[in-house]
Amino acid sequence: MTDLKLDPIDLRILAEIQRDGRITKLALADRVGLSPTPCWVRLRRLEQAGIVIGYHARLALRQVTPFAMVIVEVTLGAHRQSDFDRFERAVRDEPHIVSCWSVGGGLDYILRVVARDVDAYQRIIDRLLESEVGIDRYFTYIVTRTVKDEPVMPLDALMGGGE
Repeated sequence: MTDLKLDPIDLRILAEIQRDGRITKLALADRVGLSPTPCWVRLRRLEQAGIVIGYHARLALRQVTPFAMVIVEVTLGAHRQSDFDRFERAVRDEPHIVSCWSVGGGLDYILRVVARDVDAYQRIIDRLLESEVGIDRYFTYIVTRTVKDEPVMPLDALMGGGE
């Protein structure tokens, strides 16, 4: 966590840019109740502190191309730091793995993989297995329908302002 102390205006700025990353400086200032210059200074400070790490467009990928979304649970065969490092390097190098979470419990990682189809997904897994990155077991779950995929974090609730 950063040492930067966030006040309610900073939190409103963060909430607004999460909802609309293309918001103009003027509209942002208006929505958070500041004049443009102090609002811009605050936003720059949030960016420089590493709290705002990027601005991205969300794509309706199915309108661009067919694809398969796959969730994968991975357990490594060994649990030394070098084993984790080797696996994580391989994950970062694979563009089809779009998310990877290290988790506690009965497995080590959960991956989100996007591939052209299930056969393409299997080729990705086969490459990982052949490259000997330490995978002992993996379980595959094909996503059949997205119920919720919300990129906006519930800042107010996380900061104690709501349930």
